[in-house]
Amino acid sequence: MALQVAVCGPARCGESEWDLAHELGRLLAERGAVVICGGHGGVMAAVAAGARSRDGVVVGILPGADRSGAGPDLSVAIATGLGQARNSVIVHSGDAVVVVGGSWGTLSELALAMRRGGVPVVQLGDGWRLVDAEGRQVPGVRHARTPAEALDLTGLWA
Repeated sequence: MALQVAVCGPARCGESEWDLAHELGRLLAERGAVVICGGHGGVMAAVAAGARSRDGVVVGILPGADRSGAGPDLSVAIATGLGQARNSVIVHSGDAVVVVGGSWGTLSELALAMRRGGVPVVQLGDGWRLVDAEGRQVPGVRHARTPAEALDLTGLWA
């Protein structure tokens, strides 16, 4: 079975997040991984476009009860009817979780991935930095500056 990597990020993103996600998708496809994402715009659209540019497989886990609004670069669109609870399906479907950027939905995915445990969680680029009450970075989330570094930090291709 192919490796599956969940990629999470905001539905609206800037150019730098778009570029990071697009390159990440391209690299994942080149390594034969299936991309799992939320299936809509922003980071989700960028990672899907990057993967499809290399004939990769992209599965979109949609919040609605139908496939309306699904991104054009998805290989498969799964309508869940779960709303934001679909975030749990996304993070539980990956052999690793890569988070690009930050939004409230992205924070929920990051938290769910950390609560899940057992899989690497990588923050790519600028986004959420979790700290404890003393301002120390919370351990567990790995931080990468480039898509290649993010994939290396997953350890899936070691």
